[in-house]
Amino acid sequence: MSSIRITRADSSHADFLPLVELLNADLAIRDGDVHDFYQQFNGIEALKNVVIAYENNVAVGCGAFKEFDTTSVEIKRMYTKIEARGKGLATVILTELETWASELNYTSSILETGVKQPEAIALYKKNGYTQIPNYAQYSGLELSVCFLKKI
Repeated sequence: MSSIRITRADSSHADFLPLVELLNADLAIRDGDVHDFYQQFNGIEALKNVVIAYENNVAVGCGAFKEFDTTSVEIKRMYTKIEARGKGLATVILTELETWASELNYTSSILETGVKQPEAIALYKKNGYTQIPNYAQYSGLELSVCFLKKI
């Protein structure tokens, strides 16, 4: 049986950066020609709230949030390594992010994902997120899907 451990950090954590590189490579393939447009919204330099999941002391997944407004956070940079998928790690990461945001007195969580990421859409729906009209920079973009959850 594998051992799962969750660590809270910020975006400077050494184990976060390689996971984000894998995420970006995956998204570049899925997003194709529009990847550069979306990439501009995914900077990690100032993320203060990062969660890293370890399986048997190996970093296998991550997620983060940043303040969206005074009551909401935006979930960012969710990723699980291919070999660690199907074990519920993304739900563990997402739950930890929601718990942390709630501890900081935020009451809702929003996020954007892509129509070419059906696994992500299924994850968010399974975890109680409701699809909402695309917000902010994603308004009017057909390849974006936005979600909201009260936490």
